[in-house]
Amino acid sequence: MMPMYHRLVIPFKTLLLVVAFLTALLPGCSTEPKEPLPVLGSVDIPYTFTNQDGAAVSQSIFSGAVYVADFFFTSCPSICPLMKSQMLRVYEAFSSQDDVLLLSHSIDPDHDTVEVLHDYAQRLGISSNRWHMVTGPKKDIYDTAHHYMLAAKEDKQAPGGFIHSGSFCLVDRSGKIRGYYRGTEEESVDQLIEDIKSLLNES
Repeated sequence: MMPMYHRLVIPFKTLLLVVAFLTALLPGCSTEPKEPLPVLGSVDIPYTFTNQDGAAVSQSIFSGAVYVADFFFTSCPSICPLMKSQMLRVYEAFSSQDDVLLLSHSIDPDHDTVEVLHDYAQRLGISSNRWHMVTGPKKDIYDTAHHYMLAAKEDKQAPGGFIHSGSFCLVDRSGKIRGYYRGTEEESVDQLIEDIKSLLNES
């Protein structure tokens, strides 16, 4: 005796509802607007520094631009090379965006002269019109780190003689701090790149 099979018939409207429900569960399919990045502070730097080309760099250069700031030194034996390789990813991701700038402060200005920074920048293959590597009076550099709420100080016991934060600080067009990112971690820098895109779209 042949087995009997029953065909399940699902009404078309019910099928549409099931598909809509499953689609809503898929990641990345939400149509809700993305929350804006929080405002974590503001930056008002009273100092003028000198970049790798010997040009004066003040806060006015970054007015109207989205920028990323960090602190490093060229002879750093620990995290700085990794930080710079990750910052280079940001530089390359926005190669066609004149309104995305990078600002790296040397915390060892006695060693990191304009000539040293120029050589360092050349080895990275970067241009000073988009990525400023600056030097200046040590106190002014350390005060500036405080403005960004990042650590920077001398410490004889630390590798290379200095302690500094490994974070990147994201600043919007109006000088507001909008995020901090681990400059040694690719995943965190991936998020930084996405957040820069969000800030560029802010009105």
